[in-house]
Amino acid sequence: MTSEVELKLALPASLAAKVTRLPWVRKLRDGPERRERLETVYFDTPKLKLRDHGLTIRVRRAGKRRLQTIKSTQTDTRTPFGRGEWEQEISGDYPVLELAKGTPLERLVTKKVRRQLRPIFKTVVERTRVPIRSDGAELELAIDLGQIRRYGRRESEPISEIEIEVKQGDRLELSRVAARLARLVPVAYDPVPKAERGYALSRHESQKPVRARPIVLDARMSTVDAFKLIGLSCLDHALSNERAVRAGDPEGVHQMRVGLRRLRAALSIFKELLHGPESESVKGDLKWLTEQLSPVRDVDVLLEERVNRLREHTPVAAEAGVLGRALSAERHAGLSRARLALESERYRALGLRTALWLADGAWSRSRSRRLAACRDWPVKAFAACVLQRCSKKLVKKARRIEKLDARQRHKLRISSKKLRYAAEFFGSLVRRKRKARYKRFERILTLFQDALGTLNDMEVHKTFATHIARRRKPSGTQSRKALAIGYIAGQEQTQAASCIATIDEVTKQPLPKFWK
Repeated sequence: MTSEVELKLALPASLAAKVTRLPWVRKLRDGPERRERLETVYFDTPKLKLRDHGLTIRVRRAGKRRLQTIKSTQTDTRTPFGRGEWEQEISGDYPVLELAKGTPLERLVTKKVRRQLRPIFKTVVERTRVPIRSDGAELELAIDLGQIRRYGRRESEPISEIEIEVKQGDRLELSRVAARLARLVPVAYDPVPKAERGYALSRHESQKPVRARPIVLDARMSTVDAFKLIGLSCLDHALSNERAVRAGDPEGVHQMRVGLRRLRAALSIFKELLHGPESESVKGDLKWLTEQLSPVRDVDVLLEERVNRLREHTPVAAEAGVLGRALSAERHAGLSRARLALESERYRALGLRTALWLADGAWSRSRSRRLAACRDWPVKAFAACVLQRCSKKLVKKARRIEKLDARQRHKLRISSKKLRYAAEFFGSLVRRKRKARYKRFERILTLFQDALGTLNDMEVHKTFATHIARRRKPSGTQSRKALAIGYIAGQEQTQAASCIATIDEVTKQPLPKFWK
């Protein structure tokens, strides 16, 4: 197996030719520029069994050559931007599954899989390869222009991207070359590989929301390597929902916000590692993007969980309809704001800057002995320390729930989310005999967080009610909206005691200690 270390960047097709003409690229060039046409066919079963196991198999045609490649879609735990790859030349256009021996695909190659394996989609690109040498490291810039096509169908999507791959030498040069390129050409970090785009196209899911992938850590990893893997996974989760947000999908907005919250939680969990102005700048950008999405998400929750339910068989069904139409207009305005944010230069720069900061930021190279020791700490010991501290702090605060005001409850809710995300991040490290305790911990924390979430929603809805009440628009429509939101507030008030009782119940005993 080789570990392919590459970074993929999206760029406008009209600017692709500009990259090879950049003076500094010409200066770094370490050989002749090569152009070739590549046609790559991806295979899977009708139910996409390989994809569901985090694997792809493809056959690439380049002239008379046929190259079979098996790839893992999971990030290599040894290096950021790395993925496992098994590549061999073959003689035909169909995969030779005997060559899967010794790869993760081997255990999936059953008679049924052999019988069902078929082409799912293909990519056709014109690739320009430019070998470069930067500070002793050998890299390759590959500029791809072409299409992803659903196999045997007319559906297609354009490809316009740059792949920067480390062939030999210091991986840090990949980040340096990418950062320099971004200052001259409007490239953007693209977390969605061609294979994932092809699978989405084949299932008509190109604009569908993307959920978080499981994070798998190695118990032998250092704390710094674990943070890089977790951080990039969270960033990819957030940015992979860009198309769903542009399409106005409520779940897409939610998933992008979840990805951002997970990443911000990771920054808090690993805060001992992260010092300096660069880190603060990244935190500021992530907070800004979250704020651009919050208004539309708050309206979605109110519509979906409260207003729409009142439209059927309730005393205020008609009034709920009036309120629903008003909120839909507010949602449209909030969605326009979110889309403008995604079109901004700040958003374009945010993705790549955050990815490079996570992989090779100044924080990871600090010479401070204390920070170096923290970076090298085994992740399993670090996880146990974090989970112990956060659990104890959360339970202590939660036992005072009735005395906390809205702001303090909101902070408690954020703490509970941080603990829940920490448990999720480190879940793969849990020993088998502790799994039952881990599941119980998750269930308790879910109940706790749901109750706090409901209390928080009530405060948000109160704000909406106040907003409506203060409008000086004397009309029947205004009073009907006020009646509907007042009815919702009254219903929620009866639920508050139940939520507090739930929190009291789950905090009577310490949380299960699965990390011991």
